[in-house]
Amino acid sequence: MELDFDKAGGLLPAVVQDWRDGRVLMLGFMNAEAFHKTLETGFVTFYSRSRNKLWTKGESSGHRLAVKAVQTDCDNDALLVQVEALGPGVCHNGYRSCFYRTWEGGSWRVTEPQTYDPGKVY
Repeated sequence: MELDFDKAGGLLPAVVQDWRDGRVLMLGFMNAEAFHKTLETGFVTFYSRSRNKLWTKGESSGHRLAVKAVQTDCDNDALLVQVEALGPGVCHNGYRSCFYRTWEGGSWRVTEPQTYDPGKVY
């Protein structure tokens, strides 16, 4: 079985989930090289669409993602990466998860506290 990197132009969406409590932490994209580097190193590596290069989560912040399990969907074109987050947060805005806003009453509202000061990390 092979992953289908061709379907979406060489990239697979990779949902990153906390392996202990199931919280979705972020969404990134992997090309074949990022996927293989993730498996080889045990730390999540993505392909940056804006910078057109690989980046290992935590390169600048130190908040790395240690891989616990990797799964693919039934079409082999999406990944679920279960991780142990090594740091107080995954989001570059200072939150545990990139999904820290909730649609409530007709607008987006921040629904969880910051876990670190991004100004001290980036």
